Amino acid sequence: MTATAKEALREIDLGISGQSRVPASMRLDFSRDAATGSTFLAGSYQEPPLKVVRAFSLEDGTALVHLHNVSGGLLGGDHLALQINIGCRTSVQVTTTGATRIYHHRPEFSLTTQCNEVVVGEGALLEYVPDAVIPFAGARFLQRTSIDLADGAGMFWWEILAPGREARGELFEYEHFEMKTRVAALGRRIATENICLRPADQDVSSLARLGPYRYAATFYMCRVGLEASAWRACEDHLREVTSSLTRTGEILWGVSSLVAHGLVVRCLSRRGREVLPGLHTLWRRAKLQLYGREAIPPRKVN
Repeated sequence: MTATAKEALREIDLGISGQSRVPASMRLDFSRDAATGSTFLAGSYQEPPLKVVRAFSLEDGTALVHLHNVSGGLLGGDHLALQINIGCRTSVQVTTTGATRIYHHRPEFSLTTQCNEVVVGEGALLEYVPDAVIPFAGARFLQRTSIDLADGAGMFWWEILAPGREARGELFEYEHFEMKTRVAALGRRIATENICLRPADQDVSSLARLGPYRYAATFYMCRVGLEASAWRACEDHLREVTSSLTRTGEILWGVSSLVAHGLVVRCLSRRGREVLPGLHTLWRRAKLQLYGREAIPPRKVN
């Protein structure tokens, strides 16, 4: 376990009080077939409710896996841990079977927590392209994510936060939503993301938080070792794309450079249906710029 992951676990331990319901973990290890160049799921450890049925092979040799939660969502007191090891020169795509639902929290249980630890090996590529996270009314959720990138490693990683079950008129009725993400390359931290929303105690419509918007998304694009000129060209190109996707008062997109090895795109939107298509557009454009290859949208399974 990396030092960053140990730090994340310590933070989660400090934030837990009350009964635990389900402690569960999953570990996925990916390797490269030297004969074919394709990536395969070399090993896995799975505890319910976390499950991966199998790895599918995409046309470019990428291994696609779908993360299942067989209980349908995360319950109060669930403490989940996900570890993904991406072997050298592999290509892996990870998605979800649908939105991640964070259910109502019962007072006798501790916070719902998830700790993600991701290691991307030399020359490997990870594409993490899930559906949105939906915190239900009364939900309390705490997540810590650590990502370590080796020399030549690449990553496309996004996360989308919904305001709740919007179709039921349930907006910002969750109690606590907190996510911390740390990205390191060659042992140096290059990105830190801290999100903490407590709608009952803080006005989420303030300009320091979401303003008039309901949905938020963050999209990291990294490739370790790429020359600065390539990143400048990619940033300029994506700035044109984000400008075309932005409609003031409805949806905002912005792109900026990390301290090294990557870019980050952020989005705020009034409507959820526009966020995922925009992320797919940026993913396609960025992958062509950084890898000269087309992005392959994940096939969904039930």
